[in-house]
Amino acid sequence: MTTRYAVITFPGSNGEHDALKAVELGLGMPVEAVWYKETDLDRFDALLLPGGFSYGDYLRPGAIARFAPIMAAVEEFASSGGPVLGICNGFQVLTESGLLPGALLRNQSLEFRCSWLHVRTETTRTVWTAQLDEGEVLHLPIAHGDGRYFAEPELLQELEANKQIVFRYSSPTGERDSSVNPNGSVDDIAGICNRVGNVVGLMPHPERAYDELIGGDDGVKILSAVIGAGVSAATGS
Repeated sequence: MTTRYAVITFPGSNGEHDALKAVELGLGMPVEAVWYKETDLDRFDALLLPGGFSYGDYLRPGAIARFAPIMAAVEEFASSGGPVLGICNGFQVLTESGLLPGALLRNQSLEFRCSWLHVRTETTRTVWTAQLDEGEVLHLPIAHGDGRYFAEPELLQELEANKQIVFRYSSPTGERDSSVNPNGSVDDIAGICNRVGNVVGLMPHPERAYDELIGGDDGVKILSAVIGAGVSAATGS
């Protein structure tokens, strides 16, 4: 079944080409770069918000992109149950726009981190983790300077209770350890979702892990999960 992907592109985005190639070559699905000035997303089945430095990360990452013309359509798409995946800067845009709770802060080390690491799958209730097993460990790359996820204790409890924590940084065998947390994220969180489970944000880059030739293909398990699902995929179960 054909699933049409959109890669939402802002001024300063630099991960859109990776996302386009991951869908085209890794999934064999139709994909289109959608410029931030567009306002119609009706022709798409799934949205990707890629990494980069939208609007130069002025003010803070994602703070200006949330006001881009395309974001009203993104919010409408999400509210109708459409699958939305925010990657790195895309995750930051989703938190700034209120589509995901919490915030992304400067890395605890105050240094840009770029490496391959492991994340443990915490829930399969989202449309983007439906092909994974709970506890499954993925090998994915990161590249960010503002990836430290933060949530107040009360919100953190809600996320845990609602199974909105999607990925946590872990060892290759799935154990949590502060030494493998690359940015100081609270509770080792690498990705979260909204309550319904159709909107997911994560700091690692699945679109840069779609083929063993480039280091690994675990990202395909995330990107391909929505194939054939479309807007009806979000059930909230």
